[in-house]
Amino acid sequence: MLSARSLFREIVDHDASFQLFCSIAAGGESQGGWENARIAALVPDSMRDLAPKITRHGADEDKHGRIFNALLRKRGLPPVPVPPEADYTMLLERRGIGLSHEKLRGERSLSEEDIVVYLAHSRVTEQRAADQMVMLVRHFGDDPELGKAIRMISADEDSHLAYCHEELLRLARAGHARTIHRVLRECALAEIAVYRDVSLAVMDHMGRLLGWPAPKAAALAAGIRATYAYERFSGWRRMVDLHPPERSNPLGGQPTSAPEFA
Repeated sequence: MLSARSLFREIVDHDASFQLFCSIAAGGESQGGWENARIAALVPDSMRDLAPKITRHGADEDKHGRIFNALLRKRGLPPVPVPPEADYTMLLERRGIGLSHEKLRGERSLSEEDIVVYLAHSRVTEQRAADQMVMLVRHFGDDPELGKAIRMISADEDSHLAYCHEELLRLARAGHARTIHRVLRECALAEIAVYRDVSLAVMDHMGRLLGWPAPKAAALAAGIRATYAYERFSGWRRMVDLHPPERSNPLGGQPTSAPEFA
């Protein structure tokens, strides 16, 4: 019987598939770290109070990338290139979601609307990340090899999502509600399509590495497409709702370190 637990266990227990999984995760987290660092450097003067939080967000993402690379080192495995069709952040950028890398590589300050776009994009993608980590913690939170890492990352992702809720609600009250609503919807609809495509690509690569029979690969692909159909019909709405976080200022204070994974 196929289940999230058995599928992930199969991927983790095989060196080549584990290598690809960690490489994809590390690449995405490191890219997020760079993006947040650039956004923090380019925040407009009217929003400079956000810079420390954006910097903290980027530092956490960098830390996650280091953790996934450390998991590879513990197995004696080097990272491998991320297949372009499995590069979530690149595919989102190609769809015009978030801030372009061309803009982030420049030196011109961002606008207030750019920051709204960044936060709305982050609210959607952090929802995906938080949900995935909750699933991994549920099934592997006590795993001796992975448990500590995924619990730490999951706690950070929850804080990132809460931060996005808090700041977007504040900006909505400041007059940006119409833009926030529009961008959240655009981002959510684009993200669910990219997530479907990336999931199909990753499962295709995993299937070849693990020698999955055609019926198993077909069943997994059908499940991915069914999830997309649900999200396209109504599931996307949970990615655009905003509510006050349980704990205010979730990215205040110093970031947690992960010396055991360095």
